[in-house]
Amino acid sequence: MDVSGQAAIVTGGASGLGAATVHALAAAGAKVTALDTKAEDVTAIGAGTGGLGLVCDVSDSAAVEAAVSQASAAFGPCRILVNCAGIAPAKRVVGRGGPMAMEDFELVIRVNLLGTFNLMRLCAAEMAAADPIDENGERGVIVNTTSVAAYEGQVGQAAYSASKAGIVGLNLPVARELCRHGIRVNAIAPGLIATPLLLNMPQEVQDNLAAQVPFPRRFGHPEEFSSLVMHICNNSMINGETIRLDGSMRMQ
Repeated sequence: MDVSGQAAIVTGGASGLGAATVHALAAAGAKVTALDTKAEDVTAIGAGTGGLGLVCDVSDSAAVEAAVSQASAAFGPCRILVNCAGIAPAKRVVGRGGPMAMEDFELVIRVNLLGTFNLMRLCAAEMAAADPIDENGERGVIVNTTSVAAYEGQVGQAAYSASKAGIVGLNLPVARELCRHGIRVNAIAPGLIATPLLLNMPQEVQDNLAAQVPFPRRFGHPEEFSSLVMHICNNSMINGETIRLDGSMRMQ
């Protein structure tokens, strides 16, 4: 797909992976709507990229429906969806205070997994109703963000790993379902990426984590994630895939 002139929605678009993706899509000529809970930041990135920045909590179904509708009214039906919004609180199933509260587990699932699915269903419906873009009959591309924790979750990541494994599980069946509409569905599983979540850790912790990446022995850059998003958009043969972006790291 040539993204130039196409309407795109990026969740978690105010920082980290999402912000890098917003900038990459906008630089390639896409009309981008960024969604995020950080009001000032998402407004700024929307204005700075000639797009739209909307305050939206992806765990709120009504808010998501309103945001997708507003984006469509501004730029036309969504053709590119990139789900980057997510949270990663660490909590043991059984900690010093007893069992994990159900609401803590549910919150992570609601934001990471249900939020991803909600955007998928709404944007896929817009894509399916729109005209094909190219000679392949392509109507849209969806890129979801999972994590290496979907495969190698660590202690304290039960909720996070379950939510990200759910996104991996969504990938192939949804790709198979939507192929008749000319919609591709893929996912990226990042390892350690230099986002605010990691960069706010003590330097000693950062150095220890980066040393666990075989090569290159560093954190990934958000721009490396957005570069892969752009390649997925441009390469029509990539469909139903979950691609690891981790420098061959396998978490222990």
